[in-house]
Amino acid sequence: VDGSVDTNVVGTYKITYTATDSSNNTNSVTRYVRVRDLSSNTGVIYLTFDDGPSSSSTPKILDILDKKGVKATFFVVNHDSSLDYLIKRAYDAGHTIGLHSYTHNYAKIYSSKENYYNDLNLISNKVESITGEKSMIMRFPGGGSNTVSRKYSKGIMSELTKEVLNLGYRYYDWNVSSGDAAGGSPSSEKIKNNVINSLRKDRSNMVLMHDIKAATRDALKSIIQYGKDNGYSFEKITIDTEMVTQRVNN
Repeated sequence: VDGSVDTNVVGTYKITYTATDSSNNTNSVTRYVRVRDLSSNTGVIYLTFDDGPSSSSTPKILDILDKKGVKATFFVVNHDSSLDYLIKRAYDAGHTIGLHSYTHNYAKIYSSKENYYNDLNLISNKVESITGEKSMIMRFPGGGSNTVSRKYSKGIMSELTKEVLNLGYRYYDWNVSSGDAAGGSPSSEKIKNNVINSLRKDRSNMVLMHDIKAATRDALKSIIQYGKDNGYSFEKITIDTEMVTQRVNN
């Protein structure tokens, strides 16, 4: 065993296990152990934005975050390379850039583990080429609890949700949904109420939003103001942030 863990010190520890059999066949596996102070996460709001960037909404969202002094997390996709500058702008402003998907094509990425990892590696390489930093923070398309993957590969999420952790990634679902991707084009007032009515002081609040939605952009200022007026704090996701995950259904 190479490496050790100090449970009294917050941080990320790398442990490598190596085994050799009587025929001198050797193999190794690496695990990452993260020690966190969970008491500091209560009453925290993590604003997360999926599927962007968007030329019409992301710049204004970044402006609002900057004026309010709030850092957020953007789980990006590769739908338009001409918008890469917005990923760089968000990164340079101190926000976290997370990995969502290169194609966001459920039928393709969930047809096999190989296809999923090909997609993940593509968006990972793209983000690293833009920011100069390899991101290990991710969100599965549809979330770790998605059931759409059943149509393409039975049981794939049960395997992926374990494997990505062993590879050093951290994946984040949500426990607060803005509902901005629901049918019927919800209004900014509806989105705001969906968020503020779901916030709780006794936990970390991982809020799902989409920066491709104009109504989300218009609701953001009110959501942040409500949080500040009611004693919440805002943080971006880091590699040491406690994961918020949902039940795996496939």
